[in-house]
Amino acid sequence: MPMLIKLAALGALGYAGYRYYDKNMRTDRNEAFADNQAGGSNYQQIRNAGPNSMADKPKKDTWDEVDEELDETFPASDPPANY
Repeated sequence: MPMLIKLAALGALGYAGYRYYDKNMRTDRNEAFADNQAGGSNYQQIRNAGPNSMADKPKKDTWDEVDEELDETFPASDPPANY
């Protein structure tokens, strides 16, 4: 009988921990989006093209015209015409 009580207490503690995590730790922000770009429960969001819309901005001297065109075509499978 004491084992059943311990198991029930462990289950209740796990449930309370999950509810705390779900309420306080989870964010509705997608990792690929810059701040204030997207969020919510829509799983079919598309990020705007360009380095300003990225969460992790590229180095300034590495972003060129080809990178911009590739970013604009994503998630399509076609490469830009002048690649």
